[in-house]
Amino acid sequence: MKNEMLKDKILNRQAGIITYGMTPPKSSHTPEKLAEISEKQYDRLKDLDIDGLILYDVQDEADRTDEERPFPYLEALDPTVYSKNYLNYWKVPKIIYRVVGNNSEDNFTNWLKQNAEEDRFSVFVGTSSSNQQTTMKLPEAYELSRKLNDRLMLGGVVIPERHMKKNDEHLRIRDKVDGGCKFFISQATFNVEASKNMLSDYYYYCQEQGIETVPILFNLAPCGSQKTLEFMKWLGISIPKWLENDLLKSTDILDKSTTLALKIFEELFEFGIEKGIPIGCSIESVSTRKVEIEASVQLVKDIKKVIDRKLGVHAIV
Repeated sequence: MKNEMLKDKILNRQAGIITYGMTPPKSSHTPEKLAEISEKQYDRLKDLDIDGLILYDVQDEADRTDEERPFPYLEALDPTVYSKNYLNYWKVPKIIYRVVGNNSEDNFTNWLKQNAEEDRFSVFVGTSSSNQQTTMKLPEAYELSRKLNDRLMLGGVVIPERHMKKNDEHLRIRDKVDGGCKFFISQATFNVEASKNMLSDYYYYCQEQGIETVPILFNLAPCGSQKTLEFMKWLGISIPKWLENDLLKSTDILDKSTTLALKIFEELFEFGIEKGIPIGCSIESVSTRKVEIEASVQLVKDIKKVIDRKLGVHAIV
């Protein structure tokens, strides 16, 4: 039933979709430890009013940059396995990220055909670097998905900061929509100008082409320490200098970052309402520190209040 609700919200281009994202635990854990971790995650998140749970497919991004990774890369459990074996009792819709570049066609075909009678959600991800060897590219993955599983609702990745350099992110969205994507999720968002520039170009492009905009969920993540900030930058997240200064000079970096994140989303959500673009939000913690995870949980509640307030006001008007 909840799967149908998320599907309807996406297809009806509903503003205010909220998801929470997390990385599965280390694959080296014992089944008992994995079960223990999943139970703790469920207890922490079960009462949140979210439309979907994102499970990331983590890849080693060492090829993307020469800079040393602030935190060591630890291989995580496959998100589909984690969802099926450890979170199956949690009925919230799961949005499975899937890195397609390291899949053989047979392997990917088998994955697509799993539970073909059920509504599923996935975001296909390309390689983090052009230097990486790939066995499959995104257009091939989209084509296979269209042929083999019409109940798999596809989402795409959008990177507003890339638009500042290439001015073509709105065209990438169009190409991915043509490939079958029905919604998009950004990387962690701290640059309002980059996001609004991309949304503006996307809106006017759709106006000119006579097509509808699709839901775009902006990702927000609290930052609770200088180490987390360094990791975010290593991941390729664009953080404006003024914002970095404010965080590092703040007496409470975590509180400052969540306050800024809330303001960023409110501005983008209001912009979306004005343009008729269905904006949503995806929240996560890039850190495993308890205090940052708890801040991300609180951010979900605060974002929900913003959405309800904004939609309520505009519904009345």
